[in-house]
Amino acid sequence: VQLQASGGGLVQAGGSLRLSCAASGRTFSSYRMGWFRQAPGKEREFVAAIERSGTTTSYADSMKGRFTISRDNAKNTVYLQMNNLKPEDTAVYYCAATKTIWGLIKNLHAYDYWGQGTLVTVSS
Repeated sequence: VQLQASGGGLVQAGGSLRLSCAASGRTFSSYRMGWFRQAPGKEREFVAAIERSGTTTSYADSMKGRFTISRDNAKNTVYLQMNNLKPEDTAVYYCAATKTIWGLIKNLHAYDYWGQGTLVTVSS
């Protein structure tokens, strides 16, 4: 699976962005999908994940209520809608695909495929 993330950019605090991650191949629906982010000088951290069917999601505590992950299996695409953005959300955002069990969905080492990342910059 090849992943291509897009949609990053510069936004003011309180604004919104929608990230997209397009996957190649015919097996997209067999993968659980996740978003991670990495700020300068920090480790890559979990943001959100979504089950294969899209019916179950998981979020990092700091993103709950502000971020929404969704997927369209017909379009081989996963999305991350980010609202009420804060300067501390500034990071490179990565999408990733995994077949791991749901209990490990927040573990970046459980992911098999990664996109190239898209930069989100939130100004104060």
